[in-house]
Amino acid sequence: MKETTIKRETEGETPEVARRAIEALEAAEDIGEFELGGTVESLGRVIEPKAAAREAALLVKELLTILRGTSDVAPDKKDWRFKDAAWSENPFYKRLGQSYLAMSRSLNNLIQEDAHWRDRERAKFVVGVLNSTLAPTNTLLGNPAALKKAFETGGKSLVRGAKNFVHDLRHNGGMPSMVDATPFKLGENMAATPGSVVFRNEVLELLQYTPTTSQVVSTPVLLIPAQINKYYFTDLAPGRSLVEYAVSRGIQMFVVSWRNPTAAQADWDLDTYIAALLEATDAVCAITRSEKLNTIGFCAGGITMSVLLAYMAANGDERVNAISYAVTLLDWDTEAQVGMLHSERLVSVAKSRTRKKGIIAGKDLGNLFSWFRPNELIWNYWVNNYLMGLDPPSFDILAWNDDTTNLSAGLHVQYLDLFLHNSLTKADSLKVLDTPIDLGRIKNDAFVTGAITDHLTPWQGCYQTTQLMGGKSTFVLSNAGHIASLVNPPGNPKASYSIGPAFSSDAQTWMEKADKRQGSWWEVWADWVTERGGEEKNAPKKLGNRRYPPLEKAPGTYIRE
Repeated sequence: MKETTIKRETEGETPEVARRAIEALEAAEDIGEFELGGTVESLGRVIEPKAAAREAALLVKELLTILRGTSDVAPDKKDWRFKDAAWSENPFYKRLGQSYLAMSRSLNNLIQEDAHWRDRERAKFVVGVLNSTLAPTNTLLGNPAALKKAFETGGKSLVRGAKNFVHDLRHNGGMPSMVDATPFKLGENMAATPGSVVFRNEVLELLQYTPTTSQVVSTPVLLIPAQINKYYFTDLAPGRSLVEYAVSRGIQMFVVSWRNPTAAQADWDLDTYIAALLEATDAVCAITRSEKLNTIGFCAGGITMSVLLAYMAANGDERVNAISYAVTLLDWDTEAQVGMLHSERLVSVAKSRTRKKGIIAGKDLGNLFSWFRPNELIWNYWVNNYLMGLDPPSFDILAWNDDTTNLSAGLHVQYLDLFLHNSLTKADSLKVLDTPIDLGRIKNDAFVTGAITDHLTPWQGCYQTTQLMGGKSTFVLSNAGHIASLVNPPGNPKASYSIGPAFSSDAQTWMEKADKRQGSWWEVWADWVTERGGEEKNAPKKLGNRRYPPLEKAPGTYIRE
């Protein structure tokens, strides 16, 4: 990578390395452990011996063409590894790069597209790890930009790189650091929207945010985030906060901040979390003096929200009025990269390890899923931090992602079972608080979002959420990835989305009829929830009430654990 490119990435408005990582971070959430053996076995079911022999012959032929200097093999224009001019102008590096690309292409060609999609995803994982690891740019001699940097700095870049390597070896489990989080302070430039903790139990804190309009809609909104990662990507930074935007639209916002469990909370499961949310629901209704509330579930928080809604429906609790989902996958029989983990043996191993530890550590989970996007989440930083001797970028989304949380063994085991058996699509196959769960009992109007470049929760799978419940659903498809679609403030000229009622069971049919618009889905969501927010009333002058007095300023205590 050229020095000028690195400088632009670390000093520009939005670091390019961070932009690439935003789309890749989607692979670092929500599903558990991984064992390489089962994936390697899939290669035998996906790669045919005859095809392998044929591909090997073609590779040898291409390598001879490369040696003669007549090959037209070239890197993708977006491939950051081969941006330096030496890869096209220096005969040695040009042949080295072409040889590597030819080999990578041959390995990718070995994977038969007509194989079962889960086997195909496992094979793609193994090939992807192998291809990314063997890239010449991961070595000093194979990286002309790093060699130039070392020459220009008199070797200082290599000294700095060695220091970075030792630091990561000691403090980051041997993985290259993705971000310099030191400029970010919770409550100051992250998670900074004014509000208070108005309720706390052992599992969660409930945050109420200060109105910024004189009038508010009567029906409040309760935001339920995933238990993995902290809630504040919904309140990332001033100007990049959904909570801040919602409050500016006259919406009474309440947000759940989950406690970060330790091994002492190993038994926390869906019963624990649903009971805690029911207490939070009581608090929201009491504080706002509203008989109803609207809810929105983010990512895996949408799974928990769905179980809550089905439990309430089964027990005749009609306090929830309208519901929203943000990139939530409920139907796991969807072609997605995480489908490679769908195996009785892998899930059994994951359960055993989690039960033994009492938790699955957030850092371990993040490191595991970094290998789903090794070029973006590992080798990119390897080159930047160690070969170029530069510090990782400072970027709010990456800082949030590095602020990891654990998942209790009880909840992790249940999530793995939901994933393995696709339980949420089967009525009464899951029981919570002694109540069978059936999503078909949920009759609320629903606002469901997906992201067109989402790898973790593919948009077609998110669309299926509209088919699992009995109410009227509106589906919105954002033009971004899993995380970038969530941090999507109005004003971005590149932002766009498609929107329309979920009239068909087929996602592609819906897309063909959907209305294409410019802008952020935040705006249309705020319109939608306001229409279902009841009459306007004077904004409350104080947060909480006598029964639920403010305990401390937002973002609270649990976010710092």
